[in-house]
Amino acid sequence: MFVKINSEIRSVQITDLSKNLDYYLSNQNIDLNNILWVDLLYPSPEETNWVSKNFDVEFPTRQKTEEIEISSRYWEDEESITINTYFLIKDKETAYNETVTFIVKRHMLITSRYKELRTFNEFIKKLKTNPKQYEDGLYILAGIFEIRIDSDADTLEYLAKELTKLSRLVFTGIDITEQVIESISAYEDLNMTIRENLIDKQRILSSLLKSYKVPKNLREEFRIMIKDVNSLIDYTTFNFERLDYLQNTFLGLLNIEQNKVIKIFTVMSVIFLPPTLIASIYGMNFQNMPELSWKYGYPFAIFMMILSAIVPLLIFKKKGWL
Repeated sequence: MFVKINSEIRSVQITDLSKNLDYYLSNQNIDLNNILWVDLLYPSPEETNWVSKNFDVEFPTRQKTEEIEISSRYWEDEESITINTYFLIKDKETAYNETVTFIVKRHMLITSRYKELRTFNEFIKKLKTNPKQYEDGLYILAGIFEIRIDSDADTLEYLAKELTKLSRLVFTGIDITEQVIESISAYEDLNMTIRENLIDKQRILSSLLKSYKVPKNLREEFRIMIKDVNSLIDYTTFNFERLDYLQNTFLGLLNIEQNKVIKIFTVMSVIFLPPTLIASIYGMNFQNMPELSWKYGYPFAIFMMILSAIVPLLIFKKKGWL
C-alpha cells in the first residue's frame, strides 16, 4: 500500500489482515484519505475479501477478467472505474498476455495481479522520485499505462531487429530450413500476442477518454497514448506483411533448390537412358544376333553406350540446361 503524506510517498506493508483497518491506520498515524494506491500481488482470497470489505470495492472473478467483451474489460459506476487489461509477459521461449485489474475509486487506485511485472517496479521508482506528479489514482493509472506502452514499443523494436536478422539468414543460402520455419512461426505468435495486447489497450483508452471522471489534463495524456497505441498497431500490421513476404521468399528459394535437385536427377536419367537401352538390347538371348559372333562386337557395344551418353550431355550443355 502506498500512502501520500505532505507530498511524500510512503510504502506501507499490511501483513495482519485480522486487524481492523481503522485501528491499524490510527496506530500508524495514517489518514484514510491519504491512501493513494493498494497493490495486491498474488492476492489470497482472504486478502481480496479484506480489501473489498474495508475499501468497499468489488473484485471481478478470474473468469470474468479473461473475457474479451468490452463490458468485462471496462465498466464504471458513480464512484469507481474498473478495468481489466492485458500486460505482455515475454520470457526466452514464450510470450503471453496476463490480465491485471485496476479499480479507481475516488482518489485511490487498487490493483490486483498474479505476476511480477517490471512495469510496476519501474513505476514505483518513478512514483517515489516524483510524488508531486501523482495526485490520485487516475494519475497513477496513467503513469503505469505510459510505461507499459513504451515497453510494448520496445518489444516491437526487438521483433523488428529479429526479423531483419532472419531476413539476412534466409538469403545466405545456408541449409537452415527447420530453423527458419520455426523462427517465422515464433515471431508470428509474438506479433499476434502484441497486437492483441495493443488492441485491448486501445479499447480501454477509448473508454477512459469518454469518461467524465477523467480530468481535462489527463484526457490529453490518454489522447497521446491512444495515438501511440494506434501507431504500434499499424506497426504490427507491417510486421505481419514482412513475415508473409519473408515466408513466401523462403518458400520460393526452397522451391528453386528443390527444382535444381529434380533437374539434376532428370538430366542424369536422360543421359543414362540410351546406354541402358543399348545394354538391354544386347542383353537379350536371341540366337540370330550378328554382333554376338563378331570379334569387335563387345567394344562396339561399349562405344555405342558411351556415345549415346555423351551426345545428350553435349546437347543439354549447348542449350544451357546444365
